[in-house]
Amino acid sequence: MNAYFDSFKNHFLISMPHLDDPHFEHTVIYLCEHTKAGAMGIVINRPSNVDFTELADHLGIHIISPHLGADPIYNGGPVEAERGFILHTTDKSWERTLQVTDDVSLSASLEAIEDIAQGNGPEAFRITLGCAGWDAGQLENEIANNDWLVCEADLDVLFHTPSDMQFTAATRVLGIDMTRLSPDIGHG
Repeated sequence: MNAYFDSFKNHFLISMPHLDDPHFEHTVIYLCEHTKAGAMGIVINRPSNVDFTELADHLGIHIISPHLGADPIYNGGPVEAERGFILHTTDKSWERTLQVTDDVSLSASLEAIEDIAQGNGPEAFRITLGCAGWDAGQLENEIANNDWLVCEADLDVLFHTPSDMQFTAATRVLGIDMTRLSPDIGHG
């Protein structure tokens, strides 16, 4: 096996049209971790039918910032689907915060949700339930199979682009118009 390893941490994975998995069809995933042991990321463009008010009520948290109430909670992926993850800017951190880059962190703490509800959260964030995960070599095989396009993450796409526009915006980072790609590419 090649000793060289190219980590795609802090990259977007953009699902290709032929990817036949309902969890990942038409998704953009932000990769938080990618090592030889595996990878972990968050789907960023799949709002769920749960909003922040419902999440806060479920957790017994009072919302001080009323503008947050209708903010959607996102489906971050099929792994640990009941667990909350907060992808956010690095201006705030908590005990269980993984700093992904100088600009992006990932937290999984109740304290983070409480701070957001109180209006003391980070400048930008996306709250998800669940994440996406790959075992050693699995993601590399999927990329080699052309299941994913890979590009460097763009903070504007990550935090400031509406979810229904993120797929198109992420592909534009690569200079690609996905509407022109056939789902049958490479499967003649």
